[in-house]
Amino acid sequence: MTGPVLELDCRGMLCPLPVIMLAKRFGELGVGETVVVLADDPAAAVDIPAWCRMRAQELVRADGERYEIRRLT
Repeated sequence: MTGPVLELDCRGMLCPLPVIMLAKRFGELGVGETVVVLADDPAAAVDIPAWCRMRAQELVRADGERYEIRRLT
């Protein structure tokens, strides 16, 4: 599989903007494709995994300020 289809640079944005940007653009992905969200707001470490759980999507990796999410449905 290749790298992420989409990368969202949300650094400098405060909660809830990184999750709002993710939700807004997530529909651009096909099933199985991934998006990377770059977010430096400490709340993103809670908000992005919670969004993935609520939407039944896969949090592939959370590494510092980088979150990779795979569309499952």
